[in-house]
Amino acid sequence: MVKDNDSPALLVIDDDTDILRVLKANLELHHFSVVTADSWMEGQKAIASRKPDLIILDLMLPDGDGIEICRTVKGKNPALPIIMLTAKDKISDKVIGLESGADDYMVKPFETLELIARIKACLRRLKASERQEILNIGNMSIDFRRRLVRIKGREIILTPKEYDLLCFLVENRGSVISREDIKRHLWKESKIYSWSRVIDVHIQHLRQKIEENPSEPEYITTISGIGYRFRE
Repeated sequence: MVKDNDSPALLVIDDDTDILRVLKANLELHHFSVVTADSWMEGQKAIASRKPDLIILDLMLPDGDGIEICRTVKGKNPALPIIMLTAKDKISDKVIGLESGADDYMVKPFETLELIARIKACLRRLKASERQEILNIGNMSIDFRRRLVRIKGREIILTPKEYDLLCFLVENRGSVISREDIKRHLWKESKIYSWSRVIDVHIQHLRQKIEENPSEPEYITTISGIGYRFRE
């Protein structure tokens, strides 16, 4: 957990020692505390001992697959932000990375300043969720720290993307959110998700899980021709 007066602690896991060296130097210049690991084995030790506020994770490690590592970390600590790094530039790889629970995704080579901007954005979202750890809306309870959603006390199992979609709607509750806003927030610039029907399908799946009667939704209402609005 980041305290206001502390330097955020970052863990960078990458088997490229040159990248580790350059990132550590540049991130420390911007007042981050940085620990590096060149394998998943070393990364696990650092997570346990250093309790990082954010992880920068390479997709391809010699002793582990970044997608599975991301799922493992998120399963134990859902609120811990993870930014994926990869040399792969295919849209499908980006989508898989984000669907695994990664908070953001960057393709090598990248500009350090852009990475820093994304780190700060992830940490801002983390601090916002820590300020109000549990939010109650109607019969729904959202535990932001543990990434748990309950309806009438019963835990609702959401995919990482469904949870992120719910949080985005909740953060903007009372306001009309366009499909383009949802796409831009959840899928960045992934063109594969430019089709608005995909957004509608995700909304439909979310309604089926949180609404008592999905055909007459209490929480997520459709604003015809524009997008959606979450109840206040």
